[in-house]
Amino acid sequence: MPLVNFSNLDFDQIKTSIKDYLRANSNFTDYDFEGSNLSTILDTLAYNTYITSYNANMVSNEVFIDSATLRENVVSLARNIGYVPRSKKASVATVSFTVNVSNTTAVAVTLKAGAVMASRSVGVNSTKNFIFSIPNDITVPVNSSGFADFYNIEIYEGTYVTQTFTVDSANVNQKFVLPNSGIDTDLLSVVVRDTQESTVTRKFELFNSLFDVTASTRAYFIQEIGQERYELLFGDGIFGVKLDNDNFVEASYIITNGQSANNINKFAFIGNLKSSSGDTISSGVSIVTTEVSSGGGKPIESVDSVKKYAPQIYASQNRAVTAADYEALIPQIYPEAESVSAFGGEDLTPPSYGKVFVSIKPYNGVFLSSAIKQNLQQQMRKYSVAGILSEIVDLKYLYIESNCKVYYDSNLAPTASFVQNLATTNIVKYSESSDVNKFGGRFKYSQFQKVIDQSHESIMSNITNIDIRRDINVQLNTFAEYELCFGNRFYIRNHGHGANFNGNLIGYNIKSSGFTVSGISGTVYLGDSPVGNLSKGTVFLFKLKSSSEPYIVRQNVGTIDYEKGEIRLNPINIISTLVNRGTPLIEVSASPYSNDVIGLQDLYLQLDVNNTVVNVVADNIYSGNDVSGTNYIVSSSYGSNVLVRGQSVFQTDVDTLSTQFTPPNVITSVDGVSNTNRRTRSSVPSSY
Repeated sequence: MPLVNFSNLDFDQIKTSIKDYLRANSNFTDYDFEGSNLSTILDTLAYNTYITSYNANMVSNEVFIDSATLRENVVSLARNIGYVPRSKKASVATVSFTVNVSNTTAVAVTLKAGAVMASRSVGVNSTKNFIFSIPNDITVPVNSSGFADFYNIEIYEGTYVTQTFTVDSANVNQKFVLPNSGIDTDLLSVVVRDTQESTVTRKFELFNSLFDVTASTRAYFIQEIGQERYELLFGDGIFGVKLDNDNFVEASYIITNGQSANNINKFAFIGNLKSSSGDTISSGVSIVTTEVSSGGGKPIESVDSVKKYAPQIYASQNRAVTAADYEALIPQIYPEAESVSAFGGEDLTPPSYGKVFVSIKPYNGVFLSSAIKQNLQQQMRKYSVAGILSEIVDLKYLYIESNCKVYYDSNLAPTASFVQNLATTNIVKYSESSDVNKFGGRFKYSQFQKVIDQSHESIMSNITNIDIRRDINVQLNTFAEYELCFGNRFYIRNHGHGANFNGNLIGYNIKSSGFTVSGISGTVYLGDSPVGNLSKGTVFLFKLKSSSEPYIVRQNVGTIDYEKGEIRLNPINIISTLVNRGTPLIEVSASPYSNDVIGLQDLYLQLDVNNTVVNVVADNIYSGNDVSGTNYIVSSSYGSNVLVRGQSVFQTDVDTLSTQFTPPNVITSVDGVSNTNRRTRSSVPSSY
């Protein structure tokens, strides 16, 4: 009887299959396999078959990028479709110092490439030393006072290394492998000399594709090989300059520790200084001033990320046709892109055909400079379809604020502050997760509550209220029109009732920080009033007599669309704001219709830990101190009834200013793709 089941991978199942096969033979019909030495032989056969099956299964998995688990295999498969994984990124800091050379005749001072600063990390790595280097020489002139000022120089964490190769044309299998792991390929520099003794160098540039590569292009390519190392590839005389026999190749790079060197702000000078005459300068260096703490260090691209982006790059075939193509190609063009969102103008309301809008969050910083935007647009034209215009728009932050009431069993925790600190720490960790801090991010309410509940065994439950916030970047003393798009539907407190329900306070679903406007004395705030079927409403200005007594001073200053999550203000002259974080701001927040908040299109989702409140409440029912629940503290699931954000300015001398306002014709579009384009919003289930 032949074996018919080849899918068994379990040891016992394999052994049973062998027994069944033997029993089919008349010589073993009544044989007792369990009570004989043949049982040991069967165990050996079954074990051998089990191991063979396991190895065959693993080998089969490793030949497909979707199922491969070993980095070497995933990288090799990605290399076959032209994808090079992102290398480690060195942490970057900006420092300044001066060198006193007044007692010399030097007219310039050069800081040589290599190690320049030493430092010590903080926190869990407080005992670890770090070296910061520069990849190129920096030369500054000596001023009239005899000082060489090295201001705002960027230093990179890691050890500066130079690797050399001599081209041997007789060795057809010669490879140029950089033997170190942890290389930041963005800081890689490759120069070639005709021979080792030659003093004339030719600098080669890194290319990621064959675009613009001709026979005279000094190009080199890189690919990741085993153990996170890299191999240099040069041209063949058709695509890129071909190296000749005895050419001498010098590859200089920095070996970095990645993210572990972030957040360092104290440095000591260890660099090599040379005067204009070539003499070594060993004294006169001032104390190092840290202009910007180290940051931007990143680990090497993960296996999961390679699996995600390699097929997308291959699918795009170096052509930008769909929005997904732009999102896949831009990180290859601009490696500093942390997150990319692209969407077609046809998705706007009203549509803007023939345009692709791209928003980019860089690793270091918030916005892209005008020069970088212009350069990226020129690069994207090489890949985009003729007639399609790309436009890079600044990202817009959508902040999530949470107010958490955490119920805990006092018998299982030493103090309330202990529970509060643990819950706060876990919230900060969630704020740094991949769910948020990106375009297309999604704040998952149930998972957020789970993070809090699992902070400690004493936590029994939590009641968490969510608000979403956008900030208006105000243009002071200028009549300007403002538009805020939240990309998420707003919750209306009097939802299901008319706009005038039982004489209660109607509207006030949005909250703003205070500001002053031309023509009205004192501090005003933004409020809203629903109309009709409650899908839309009007925006007005009001003052506060008390925390619960608003007084409307100007009607119809704008409109609000509750379903789309959009607020538009008519031209208004704002004189000052109560909130200023380097620039005057008006904070505007609302409760989302669904507690699962998404980052739509160019909205970059962030959990604002600075505006997250965690209060702990003793659960006396669970602890047994108040089983009847007589003194149980109830927390609302619908947020507070506070009318404004931040500082409340009360004014008892409110006047009866006109409630109507006709703006001038001068309109400045602020905070939007344009002052007519609006984002669409799909329907979501309500959290209320």
